[in-house]
Amino acid sequence: MKRLISIIVSLVILAVIYSKIDFPGLIEVFKNCNGWWMVISLGMVVPLTLFTAWRLQQLMPTGSQLGFGEATRLILAASVLNMVLPSKMGDIAKAYFMKQRGHLDGTLSLSLVVFEKSCDLLSLLLWCVFGLLLYPQKDALFWIMTVSVILGLVIGVFLLSSRKFAHLFFLVTKKFAPKKLRSKLEKLQTSWGEMHEYFWRDKGQLLKITATSIFIWFLHLLQIWFFILALKAWTPFLANLALSPLAILAGLLPLTFAGVGTRDAALILFYQPYFAAPTAAALGLLCTSRYLLPAIGGLPFLGQYLSTVRDLRQQRDRI
Repeated sequence: MKRLISIIVSLVILAVIYSKIDFPGLIEVFKNCNGWWMVISLGMVVPLTLFTAWRLQQLMPTGSQLGFGEATRLILAASVLNMVLPSKMGDIAKAYFMKQRGHLDGTLSLSLVVFEKSCDLLSLLLWCVFGLLLYPQKDALFWIMTVSVILGLVIGVFLLSSRKFAHLFFLVTKKFAPKKLRSKLEKLQTSWGEMHEYFWRDKGQLLKITATSIFIWFLHLLQIWFFILALKAWTPFLANLALSPLAILAGLLPLTFAGVGTRDAALILFYQPYFAAPTAAALGLLCTSRYLLPAIGGLPFLGQYLSTVRDLRQQRDRI
């Protein structure tokens, strides 16, 4: 039912968007696009996937049997689930697959994925803060967003760096959270504590993973800027560093199907000073392709992982 509601919300938002923009103008934008830039921008999905797989491999404990090919398949399989689960929760499924295939035990695999996603979010917020501070056209709304993003970044850094702060944060959150969420927060708190213990042992490894995450998100935002060039539009790169993360964050809200609708509306709103709504709508479709293409590539591997899990369950039932 939740998935159905999110799909309906996405369709309603898209219907409102396309009823208000010049739809023939949207088609014309794609007809007149720059083919080379389009190939380059869409092709960036490949190095982004490979860098993310390499980072996952580096996150694993010394002596782990997770190879680069297996890490890549896990990333692609998670991309399929990210299309149907809210707030990129498909990445959490990686922990389950790694546990079932014997790469890690259950709590450590969840801790690893929680750390990976925390690095992703903080890297995105970092680039967003950098862009917003340099963005020249800040009105009251942008100052509110700038302060909010900086606050989120600071809280995230403290959660990763301070056990006492993390303990206090989870204590307060559980106190005000609905009963249904409290058990999940308990598990997350346990995994968070194990993540602290595991990743802060090796400061050099921690620095390498952090730098890699920041670089990966630079490539993500560069890809969106390449999309703009492919559509024969223009936005200063520093402005893109401020605006595109805000649109991505809007797409992470668990309101719509894979962020479709909220992300498109945010792109149209934020990029108004630089190009018309039809071009922004075209940019929204290209941004959706960033998630769709890896998901298509991951379909065969998702089936493989699900069948492996099913076989292991059947073996346990026989025992």
